[in-house]
Amino acid sequence: NGWTADPSKFCAGLPGAVSPLGEFDPLGFTKDLPVQEIKRFREAEVTHGRVAMLATLGYLVAEKFHPLFGGEISGPANSHLG
Repeated sequence: NGWTADPSKFCAGLPGAVSPLGEFDPLGFTKDLPVQEIKRFREAEVTHGRVAMLATLGYLVAEKFHPLFGGEISGPANSHLG
């Protein structure tokens, strides 16, 4: 993809800083880390984001489509949490 690491830049120059936040790392997780570790953090963040999106989709679909247990689920899922 043409990207090369630049240790003098934020997160070794990886793309992703967007306004209004810009270089957002308030707790300094990426400070003094090697490039491979920063890339591992980036990959973990993307993976967890994808899992969260699938979980949200599953939650919404399950509200109207529940073929298990004969379809007898009383009420919305929110009422079963507490």
